[in-house]
Amino acid sequence: MTGDDWLAVEAIYAEGIAARSATFETRTPDYEAFDASHLAEHRFVAAEDGRVVGWAVLAPTSARACYAGVAESSVYVAENARGRGVGRALMEAVLASAREGGLWTIHAGMFPENTASVALHERLGFRLVGRFERIARLDGVWRDTVLLELRL
Repeated sequence: MTGDDWLAVEAIYAEGIAARSATFETRTPDYEAFDASHLAEHRFVAAEDGRVVGWAVLAPTSARACYAGVAESSVYVAENARGRGVGRALMEAVLASAREGGLWTIHAGMFPENTASVALHERLGFRLVGRFERIARLDGVWRDTVLLELRL
């Protein structure tokens, strides 16, 4: 992923936000905020016929040095490209990058109703760590999230 991919990445992110099944965010960040909050060496896009159809990134979970090898993953696939292995390919790329980069744990937090994402992560070896009940509100409604992790 490069800055040139941002408009397509942002559009896919906006789809996920609008569906209310992927994130507590209610609007996309600007590129500068996105860039500052994600690890530059662990960003990927998937393209079909020259068009970005998905993206995956890692973000640090903490600024503390002791957690330098722990990151949180995000993966989003355009609605019209789902069910074709795009998410898996992106996650495999980001996990390979994490291994090569010396990371030791990847976290993934998601709404439990997002069964496709939960299943994808489990197929890749992530294990359920726990459930945060009523952790935050989205559109005024309390939502749970589940936390999965993969030890590299």
